[in-house]
Amino acid sequence: MGAFGGALFQARQAFAHEDADTVDRSEFGIAVKLRLYLDTSVVSAYVDDRLPERKQTTIDFWSRLGDYDVAVSELTMAEIQSTADPPIRDHMAELVRSFGVLPIEAEARRLALEYVNREVFSPGTMADALHVAVAVTSRQDILVSWNFRHLVNRRRRALINEVNILMGYPTIEILAPPEL
Repeated sequence: MGAFGGALFQARQAFAHEDADTVDRSEFGIAVKLRLYLDTSVVSAYVDDRLPERKQTTIDFWSRLGDYDVAVSELTMAEIQSTADPPIRDHMAELVRSFGVLPIEAEARRLALEYVNREVFSPGTMADALHVAVAVTSRQDILVSWNFRHLVNRRRRALINEVNILMGYPTIEILAPPEL
């Protein structure tokens, strides 16, 4: 098995264990925290009183984020800033204040467009395609979302990863907060 195959095998083994929150990313055997990308649905669920069970699950998930290297993107930040209710907007901004903010670079825009061109996403869901593309191009391990219609589903994940492989990018896990 080549170097790529060995690394892929190690990563798959890490994901095979339910409690795996680190992966060996180096030839020296140093465990590194998994990189999580949170889309806006996760941040908004923390403050959304309409679905109390989902809100509590999100709060519980938030308490475990120290086990991971967490990032959001400029798109997430823009979506937070577009929240109409100032106290909710401010609370959401405070929740992500300590996370890394990934830029939306031309490479991510090209990959998002490729997802749309290959009909993985419709033009109307370009923001979802861009969330995925930012996570993929910045080499995040897992995209975390509550968006079951457009992101957290087996079919969509397979199509996304098919395009990623064809375009020379790594595959990505797309999971809901309770799955971590």
